[in-house]
Amino acid sequence: MGCFSMAWLEQLLVWLVIVCAVVAILRLLLPFILGQLGAGGTIIMQAINIVIWAIVLIFVIYVCFALISCLGGVSMPLFPHR
Repeated sequence: MGCFSMAWLEQLLVWLVIVCAVVAILRLLLPFILGQLGAGGTIIMQAINIVIWAIVLIFVIYVCFALISCLGGVSMPLFPHR
């Protein structure tokens, strides 16, 4: 699969939708689940929220470097094979 091909773009968009859906589901369910803990649940939720966004940013950095490697002629796989 070459860089910037239609198949590559399709795979990128599918992964983007998956990551956004997982983040949205976690942000929806975690406050409900942690609400059972009482006051301590808000601090735990804030910490989990930071971890979720850190993972998303690491994903974005990885994609950016994969794009840069495509421009340089060195083909770095965008995502690991299944």
